[in-house]
Amino acid sequence: MSGSEYHPPTLEDFYPDAVFFGGTPFELNRLMLIRLLVTALLVLFFYLAMRSPKIVPRGIQNLGEMALDFVRVQIADEILGKVNGRRFLPVLTTIFFMVLALNSTGIIPLLNISTNALIGVPLVLAVLSYVTFNYAGIKAKGFGGHMKSSLVVPNLPTPLHFIVIPIEFVSTFILRPFTLTVRLLANMLAGHILLVLFFGATSYFLFDAAGGMKIFGLPSLIMGFIFILFEMLVIVLQAYIFTLLAAVYLELAMSAEH
Repeated sequence: MSGSEYHPPTLEDFYPDAVFFGGTPFELNRLMLIRLLVTALLVLFFYLAMRSPKIVPRGIQNLGEMALDFVRVQIADEILGKVNGRRFLPVLTTIFFMVLALNSTGIIPLLNISTNALIGVPLVLAVLSYVTFNYAGIKAKGFGGHMKSSLVVPNLPTPLHFIVIPIEFVSTFILRPFTLTVRLLANMLAGHILLVLFFGATSYFLFDAAGGMKIFGLPSLIMGFIFILFEMLVIVLQAYIFTLLAAVYLELAMSAEH
């Protein structure tokens, strides 16, 4: 905002100027610094929680174990079973907490933006999921067996395979990473834009609008806080859905039937 002119949020918010190393391949802007900060805090949290575990957990260890148990019990073991769940738990845990932590920065004061609203991290995590489920399928069945189980629908009349196999190829090997990326990116982008609209409008109505227009500042502020509560739900839900789908794709890749 400048004077009485209100400027709505734009996609330029996600492309701030460089803070360090501008014009080099190692350029760091505000969003990259947030990613590095969040990664460092995650590493520090789990290091402190697990550096000297006690039989009866207390404090930060208890919190860390509860967090890990959620991914293990509710996602890994539930979808993959205990054996494969333990096998792929490190990957699923990394995905869940990276998505959760980077989503959360969208509602943290002074950070106020989720870097998952840019394609970078969602794409990297989707590619990690993609590589993992293909690796698991090839490891379990061999390359030919993995491709057959992924593309060929059993008991289907032969002529229909010419239609179904290309559809299955696009669905399995192209749309899966694409939809994982876009679902997360779009939800966090929309959340950021709406929060900025609500609180930007609140500032405009309270401080810049003339006369009776100021009364709209309070409803806008209330809606902003209500949407923060909704965004908190979305933050957790998107981390859960992303990780759950990664586990489902792993299970489909390793299962005997299509």
